[in-house]
Amino acid sequence: MSSNNNDFFVIKAMEDGVNVIGLTRGTDTRFHHSEKLDRGEVMIAQFTEHTSAVKVRGKAVIQTSHGEMTNESDD
Repeated sequence: MSSNNNDFFVIKAMEDGVNVIGLTRGTDTRFHHSEKLDRGEVMIAQFTEHTSAVKVRGKAVIQTSHGEMTNESDD
């Protein structure tokens, strides 16, 4: 597998039930993978030839080479 981007990103769940959803690359963007993280769990990932975007639902801290952001839940 070849990838043009070797940057990793980190998602840390700040509550139980944080959903991390991978979206496909190409003309038809579709969900292709999902993970559920509980409070304190950390996921380390990177974009691939199949994954072009990631959706994070729930309260989490997301770290990338572009900085850190917090995704707040809709409580």
